[in-house]
Amino acid sequence: MSEVLQSLFVLGCTHHQAPLEVRERMALTPENAAALRQELHALDDIHECIVVNTCNRVEVYGLSATPTVEATVRDYLCARNGVSRELLDAHSSWHTNLDALQHAFEVSSGLDSQIVGETDILGQMKNAYADARAANCTGIVLNRLFEKSFQAAKAARTQTGITRGQVSIGNVAVDLANRIFGHLRDSRVLLIGSGDVAEKTAQSLKSRGVADITVASRTYENSHTLAHSLGGAAIELSDFAAQLKRFDIVISSTAAPGLILDRDTLAAALKQRPDRPFFLIDVALPRDIDSTVNKLENAYLYNLDDLSNIANENLEQRKAEIDRARTILKSHAWNLWLQLRRRTLMATRLES
Repeated sequence: MSEVLQSLFVLGCTHHQAPLEVRERMALTPENAAALRQELHALDDIHECIVVNTCNRVEVYGLSATPTVEATVRDYLCARNGVSRELLDAHSSWHTNLDALQHAFEVSSGLDSQIVGETDILGQMKNAYADARAANCTGIVLNRLFEKSFQAAKAARTQTGITRGQVSIGNVAVDLANRIFGHLRDSRVLLIGSGDVAEKTAQSLKSRGVADITVASRTYENSHTLAHSLGGAAIELSDFAAQLKRFDIVISSTAAPGLILDRDTLAAALKQRPDRPFFLIDVALPRDIDSTVNKLENAYLYNLDDLSNIANENLEQRKAEIDRARTILKSHAWNLWLQLRRRTLMATRLES
């Protein structure tokens, strides 16, 4: 078999291997993810490279003919994040060849997601692929791998029931909000930041009757644009703490390097709204909201792991559909593996 097929790899740090506090340290900004991809692709050892960077995973897909490439990729990811090799090695996985194909297919279909069957990851995979291709960091193998993974994801979702039920952060958050408030028509929502997950959560709340939505983000123009799409209002990010007492539901999804809402600030707001609970959803990585606010009376804080655990409560009921989807994906992965192998063997014969 040729060295190309032997060198397909995926390095991943995801919710499977890393708890939330470790994923916070591994998280890349969009700028750092792009820089890491360019650094790796510039190496003579790596022929193709794509970096998939989401709230629950950092993964490097690549092609290399060098046996030591794993150590190289690990070192570059650690340098970009400022973390130790020991931490990454303890909370990561390494897939090659057919396993890498199968893994990519399960990621794109949502089978590997923290909320099994969710659909957001497919769009994130497509964006990562488009960015890498536009930057000339992909070639025949990764182009085919990602395009085939998108086809396999569609097949798994249309031929099975893996997407049935509450398979999004937004749906789970809305259900929890209903339990806390009874109804949502009179609830006031503050959206901090303009992250995709937070925006979709706000849209889910709006679909359930929430009319009062306010957006605060680092760039006021972005706040205004998102607020307009939600039929709400925009405020300066620096003003949100002073106005916190006005809101019932807070959804936070910024790219801040540290906390933006601490326990003392929330405690002060609670004193100004006795008997009215706060429902807080922190979907940022690193986290935006101090985890100790959960100890305050009438404060209900949920992070990504909390919401995912709730969404997966019915996982056993969907086991048959998940098994069917995995079988479909294995078939697609094996077919692609054979195609790549035939293509490489034919090229080898033509060269000889």
